Parts: sequence; C-alpha cells; structure tokens
Amino acid sequence: MSVADAREAITQAHHEEWARVVASLTKRFGDLDIAEEAAAEAFATAVERWPADGVPPSPGAWLTTTANRKAIDRIRRENKRGDKQKEAQLVHDDDPPEPAGAIDDERLRLIFTCCHPALAMETRVALTLRMVAGLTVPEIARAFLVQETAMGQRITRAKAKIKAARIPYRVPSVADLPARVSGVLAVLFLVFNEGYLATGPGTDPVRHDLTAEAIRLTRLIRVLLPEDGEVAGLLALMLLTEARRTARVSDRGELVTLDEQDRGTWDAALIAEGHRLVRERLAARVAPGRYQILAAISAVHTSARDVRDTDWSQVLALYDQLVHLDRSPVIALNRAIAVAELDGPQVALAAVDRLERQLAGYHPYHATRADLLRRLGWAHQARAAYDKAIELAGNTAETAALTRRRDQLG
Repeated sequence: MSVADAREAITQAHHEEWARVVASLTKRFGDLDIAEEAAAEAFATAVERWPADGVPPSPGAWLTTTANRKAIDRIRRENKRGDKQKEAQLVHDDDPPEPAGAIDDERLRLIFTCCHPALAMETRVALTLRMVAGLTVPEIARAFLVQETAMGQRITRAKAKIKAARIPYRVPSVADLPARVSGVLAVLFLVFNEGYLATGPGTDPVRHDLTAEAIRLTRLIRVLLPEDGEVAGLLALMLLTEARRTARVSDRGELVTLDEQDRGTWDAALIAEGHRLVRERLAARVAPGRYQILAAISAVHTSARDVRDTDWSQVLALYDQLVHLDRSPVIALNRAIAVAELDGPQVALAAVDRLERQLAGYHPYHATRADLLRRLGWAHQARAAYDKAIELAGNTAETAALTRRRDQLG
C-alpha cells in the first residue's frame, strides 16, 4: 500500500497519531522517507487488523511500535544502509522522550520543528502542512494556487534538501521561535482556511476540527510570544471568522455568503474577543502586518449590524494598505469586491478582469466575476462565469449556492 493510500485509510479518530509517529521515527532514524513509509505501513496494518481484533488500549503506542518494526525491517533490507541498521537495532520503545524545550504542546512543537528557516518559506509551509497538519497534496496545492504535480515535487525536493543538507530535526529553543513564527503562522492560517471552507470534494464544507485546532495552537503561540503583533492579528482574524461559522451553511446545505448570513446567530463572545485584540494592536501604534490588517477588515464587517451598515470606505482603505504588503492576486480580488460597493460593479469588473491570467483556475475569481456581471444585467456572460465557477468549486455546499444563483438569472 502506498503512503497516499494508507493516509486515506486513517480514520479521523486517529488522525493526530500520524504526525506523532512520523516525528518519532524521523528522530530515531534520521530519514523522512523511511519515517513516512513505515508510518503508512503501520496505519495500513491497523486498518486491516483493528476492525477484527479491536482497537488496542494505547493506539498511539501500538502504531509507534509497529512503525518502528517496519522501519527496522526496511533498513535491514537495504544493504547500503548498514550503519542505519546498527542504529536501529539499538532502538528500544522505552527510550526516554526528548525534552519538550520551549513548547509543551506536542503538535505545536512539531510545527515549529518542521518550519526550519533553512528552507524557503513556501517550502517549509508546504512540508509542514503535509507532514504535521495532515493536509493532502491536492489541498495544499489549492491553497498555493499551483498544480498538484508541482506541489508534490516541491515537497519531495524539501525532503531531499533536509537529507542532503543534514538539517537537524531538533526541538527549537526559546531563541529559535521568532525566526520560525512567520512560517508557523502561515501553516495555521492555511489549516484554518481549509477548515472554514474545505476545498476537497466529498468533505464537509466546514471542518470544525481544523478551525478549532488552528485557534487552539494560535492561542498557545500568543502565550509564548505575547508581544508579537502578527500572532495577535492572526488570532483575532480566526476568532472573528469562526464567530460566523454556524451561519456559514444553510439548512439546504448551501454556502451562505457574508451579505446573506443571519448576524443574530454569530458568536458574540468570539466577536468581542476578536475586536478587543484588534483594538489592542491599534493602540500599540506599530505598523501592522498582513494578519493584523486582515483582522481589522474582519472587524469592520462584524461591527455592522446589517450588511448595508458596512463601512466600505474603511474596508477599501485597509485593502489599499494591505496590497503594499501582499501583492497576492487573491488580495486584489477581495479588494475589487469593496471597489464594487463604492464605485460600482463596472469599475470593479475591470479590476477583476486584469487578474484572469493569475486566477484562471481559482473558482472565487469566476464567482466574483459572475456576481459583478449579474449586477450589470449581463445575464449571458454571468451564466458562463457561474458555469466556470461551478466546474472549479471544491465542495457541494459551494456548488449548490453557485448553481442557485446561476439558475436565478432568467
């Protein structure tokens, strides 16, 4: 069974054990490929045996022990790894755990460990999303707006670089955290986004397990780095977004856009906490980073009792500030939505059309364009744009909402 097949077979109940087993084997054998392959074989064995034999009392220990044996067997079969075999024979399951260092939480410690500054930012984020966060290669590729094959190659090259450069798999110290925190925040931001709007077909449109875990880990980083403005900004952004989760999908199973959501169902406590964090960062009078600006934009939206009360001029001003920090075409697309509210859909459409080359495979681009065309009364072009958005949409809730809007064109 391949690594991919074994990963797909892992049940949600034991999802977190994957990261622990891979980390344990990587520490013991110093080889990411062997660690991942042995972990996959262990999970494949569990999938075959547990339904008949029952889940063992300590699933994590069982999986780690089985994966260690698989790794040792694999090393023994490879003659050119004689030195590794000697090391493996000395390994015992009762070895004392390595010290936790600056971070007590195991999951967060793994993320900081994998976000090594020797790797390029996008590479360390992609590798960590795969190895620790458990996202699939297609999910990571969609997050980065690249092809699956390109993302798979990027992750493979990252593993090869770690091996060739002998980058140490070492628990970071307190002094290491500032150099790694930007990568860790990027990982958690993408994990949260995948949870808030899952991109894969056949999955729940909103995955609370991912959003809750991303928030939990960001809270822990806030304790570790209380003066870091971007940590506070990301936490505020997550809280203000999570506050709207229950209004995100209708009873009919359709995705509900911000302007159509029942604001009375939003979580007032999360909104209050998010607003407080935003105000704290404003009071600091320090130039804000990307996450702080995104949180401020979300604060403007969640401050309005009705969509008609939204301060779009403030939203646009914040996006103007953000584009100087982040030239992402996705940011430009979101800015165009604010432009439509202030200057009209035709001005916004011109800005959106300039992004076609960069966002041709990104379904929100086509959905935004379809909405602008609909507002202009250009039904034929709007229908074509909706069709393209539906073709590219990632989950059934989003597809249902887009289909309804298309069919209402007349």
